Amino acid sequence: MKSIKGYFLITPNDLHWRPSNLMKIPNADYLERTGSENLGARLWRLPPKSANTLHKHVRAEEFYFVLEGVGRMRVGDETLTVPKYGGVLVGPEQLRQVFNDTDAEVLWLMVGAPEEMEFLQGSKSKIDLSLVYPVDPKQLPKELAGSEWPPKD
Repeated sequence: MKSIKGYFLITPNDLHWRPSNLMKIPNADYLERTGSENLGARLWRLPPKSANTLHKHVRAEEFYFVLEGVGRMRVGDETLTVPKYGGVLVGPEQLRQVFNDTDAEVLWLMVGAPEEMEFLQGSKSKIDLSLVYPVDPKQLPKELAGSEWPPKD
């Protein structure tokens, strides 16, 4: 992995918000334009009664930080409540899922390292997605039983 040269200033106007591929959660990649091979960082804006994918990583540790609202996530078999400005560090082999079982939007900052370049769009590597999604990634936590997410197109 190579380090960047100098620095990159990223302003809110530089961010490109898009829905995630599987769960349609609005997110913005802070580092996509920097070329960093060491670190990934994204904002995730979870609507009420929504969930991100249930997943794990091969090498990357992830730090989850709540910027707005009260965060909820499952790590393995545990459900965690994360207050505004609270954070959780999760190791690569742990199944995790951020979800929102409240009626208010929750904004998370997620930072991970090392960046798993082979999973990025446009990668030429053939990757076994069962390493990241060993179970159905769209399954919802028990706290969202009776809810339907992602929304129908």
